[in-house]
Amino acid sequence: MSHEEFMHAALLLARRGMGFTSPNPMVGAVIVKKGEIIGSGYHKRYGDLHAERCAFADCEAKGIDCKGADMYVTLEPCCHHGKQPPCTDAVIAHGIKRVFIGSSDPNPLVAGKGTQILRDNGIEVTEGILKEECDALNEIFFHYITTGLPFVTMKYAMTLDGKIACYTGESKWITGEAARAHVQHERLHHSAVMVGVGTVLADNPLLTCRLDNSRDPIRIICDSKLRTPLDCNIIKTAREVPTIIATISEDKEVTARYEEAGCRIIKTAAKDNHVDLMELMKQLGSERLDSVLLEGGGEMNWSALNAGIVTKIQAYIAPKLFGGRGSSPVSGTGVPLPDDAFMLEKCSIINIGEDILIESRVKNVYGNN
Repeated sequence: MSHEEFMHAALLLARRGMGFTSPNPMVGAVIVKKGEIIGSGYHKRYGDLHAERCAFADCEAKGIDCKGADMYVTLEPCCHHGKQPPCTDAVIAHGIKRVFIGSSDPNPLVAGKGTQILRDNGIEVTEGILKEECDALNEIFFHYITTGLPFVTMKYAMTLDGKIACYTGESKWITGEAARAHVQHERLHHSAVMVGVGTVLADNPLLTCRLDNSRDPIRIICDSKLRTPLDCNIIKTAREVPTIIATISEDKEVTARYEEAGCRIIKTAAKDNHVDLMELMKQLGSERLDSVLLEGGGEMNWSALNAGIVTKIQAYIAPKLFGGRGSSPVSGTGVPLPDDAFMLEKCSIINIGEDILIESRVKNVYGNN
């Protein structure tokens, strides 16, 4: 097997931690001796053993000596004490001869220090194996660790003529089952899912993750005037699934009703008579919430873009046409001139069942460049 094939095996392992390692990165590692994988591991859950130590534990359970072996790890080994001790210590102690790394770690506590410690101890280090794939795996972690702000993905489904609903307001279903299943994986991938009160009033969603053996994201409703019905699906399940209502309202009586139902209230300053979305993101980031999947309507999407909080766009496009006066995925006032458009970059196109998914980064958003 080649270096790339061994790193690919580590990547497959790392992805198994999706949804459970936040705010830590997803990491996979394999240990190789005489061209064969003798041990493997991945970071399963925040606070648990890191990938390197899991791989060593795998070898120990099999009674295999790692001395003189190679290690392939998707992210630079850590060199600081956190929930777990430094992985560099374990690599050195087990007599690893060579380490092949996918991504460098931008965490200031690591950031090149891990590789230098390994080299200082006589270990040969090669960086950048499948770098692009390894970087993409942890785009959320890289954004959060360098900005302190959640990675916000704006997701919407639309027809080929750009409609997210019919003129009647009906929108179920625009995309097929495969695309809707993909959204469930995105809910698992992100720490929170956020909508505006308009979406709650129109659709009465539950916003849980419907995958087996998964976990539900924190649910956030942006509700400046506290109009969310107490009998809606989200509020009725707030004691089972963590739920936040972001508001500018000072009505303590109404606020108390939501709190009694199990919701947490976050207040921000008013911006254009609505929740200040950037302030909200700063509060969430300070609480180590690293990512938000935005599933709002056109008005919410416009507000989020204007606030500068959107990092990535996910547009699921169905091969159908609604025509007429259906809703746009981004409404609001709109930009006055073509040159004022929100510019996107790094576009990719993925076929998902009968639909396609276009993913793009928002150019020049804080922390993207």
